[in-house]
Amino acid sequence: MLQRLCGSSDGVDRLAFFRSMHVMVTERQDVPKEFTRTGNTDHHGVAHPIDDKKIFHYGTAGFRADSSLLPFIVYRMGYLAGLRSRFLNKAVGVMITASHNPENDNGVKLIDPKGEMLEASWEKAASKIVNCTDLEFPTVCRAMESEFAATESGHALVLSAYDSRPSSKYLQTALLNGVKLSKSQFKSFDLLTTPQLHYIVRCENDPNYGSPDEDGYYQTFASAFNAMLKLTDRGTHYSPTLHLDCSNGVGASKFKQLISRLTDGVLNVVLVNEKGPLNEKCGADFIKIAQTFPNGFEKIEALQRCASFDGDADRLVYFYRNKSGDFVLVDGDKIAVLITRYLHEQIIGAGLEKELSFVVVQTAYANGNSTKYIREKMGLEVKMVPTGVKHLVHEACKYDVGVYFEANGHGTVTFSERFRKLVFSKDSGEGIELKRLRGFSTLINEVVGDAMSDLLAVEILLRHYDWTIDDWANQLYLDSPSCQLKVKVNDRSIFKTTFDEMTCLQPMGLQDAIDAIIASNGEGRSFVRPSGTEDIVRVYAEGSSAENARELAEKVADAVRAITDNADGK
Repeated sequence: MLQRLCGSSDGVDRLAFFRSMHVMVTERQDVPKEFTRTGNTDHHGVAHPIDDKKIFHYGTAGFRADSSLLPFIVYRMGYLAGLRSRFLNKAVGVMITASHNPENDNGVKLIDPKGEMLEASWEKAASKIVNCTDLEFPTVCRAMESEFAATESGHALVLSAYDSRPSSKYLQTALLNGVKLSKSQFKSFDLLTTPQLHYIVRCENDPNYGSPDEDGYYQTFASAFNAMLKLTDRGTHYSPTLHLDCSNGVGASKFKQLISRLTDGVLNVVLVNEKGPLNEKCGADFIKIAQTFPNGFEKIEALQRCASFDGDADRLVYFYRNKSGDFVLVDGDKIAVLITRYLHEQIIGAGLEKELSFVVVQTAYANGNSTKYIREKMGLEVKMVPTGVKHLVHEACKYDVGVYFEANGHGTVTFSERFRKLVFSKDSGEGIELKRLRGFSTLINEVVGDAMSDLLAVEILLRHYDWTIDDWANQLYLDSPSCQLKVKVNDRSIFKTTFDEMTCLQPMGLQDAIDAIIASNGEGRSFVRPSGTEDIVRVYAEGSSAENARELAEKVADAVRAITDNADGK
């Protein structure tokens, strides 16, 4: 039914169609004008009407756009969140954030009861309800209520938070109004990091997991860190001093509260970029893409350990200046391998290597040398999945221990119920390795990738190995130099890849051309994949040097252009 309501009527007048159903299609009086498509108004009070033909898509990160376009979207997502809560009879979350995007952007995404991403079938519902006209909106709402939540629930509850963008607080007003329309309860935690809200939603639905509030978050992870300290000796090389780029985001104030609860003197954090334009020449995404120091770090001393959050603190990368004065990035792949090495050693020490399944989940963008190290040096399984956090999470949860990180620094570790029964059982004993496994599984926020808890975990492991950041960057594996390019195409839909996105199936002949280019290069790897949102093809290449990687990427990009020109008849 929803398809009929939101699709075209093929020549049939829409208004006549709705009247024929005896449905009231006039604008609902309880929808504030500023939160309709036609009256959409931003946080400055400026109207930005949205053309009925403009289409929005709910993706992995929810809806993201310039903040001026979002009030009506956030309103409708508030309604849908309430409906989702009624349908499940559980609390759900709504986070207002655009993560690493520029400050003028914003976004909204729904969080399911276990703190996970919104179920895929409801992503489609989200797109449908946002893309219908104001005239259609009441009828679409009734259709959804009939399909998903015919009865009201006394436990319907929407939990919300927002990041530090100027538009966020106003957008939460739109959200509140939408939730009211769904006849659900609403609770705001105001300013939070995205992972904090994910964690709170999980706790609200599972009280055994923790206290469902901000203080409960700090208590859980600070206590876990302090407990791990007692199991981790400090050597002579590890330094407690860390310079942290906060991306001028919400992570600055929230991490202050977290570290205030840590044992005195164990972590000396110097916060940089606490206030200012969000993500502007700072933050994890900027550092990863620009491969340079963020604002405020231009004169950082050689070998000083540095880290960076993104705007909503769900990504973490490390970096430093080496002895030659060059910038060195320690990305999500290095974090994944560090954690994997530690967990694997503790599992072996506890005698559980035959009892617990273990996997590291990566995408095609993971540095090839990291994959090789895990498979060949550690003898562990690596699963390659398509780009997108939901794919990594899905695969990781199939195993007792699942480590997943994207190179951009977003990731965590998942633990199965079997892991918890074995590791936390009194029959398993009280050896140091078991204690560490118990402690680490509490220290890491397995609900979602969390820059703050990930940072605490990394610091414990560097302390455990008594490593400097230079040790970490060089003692596991050395990154293979890489290059990424974008190629504009007329129609990205003609490009098809295998599930792991590492081999191009269509257009025919393109993969053969890529293979020939790699063979003539002598070493390296390259793959292409279409963008999910725009008509471009992304090219990734690794080579023997930075220059070689770029040459390889450019040759593959030329092959993409050549084959698309032929397809276009040029």
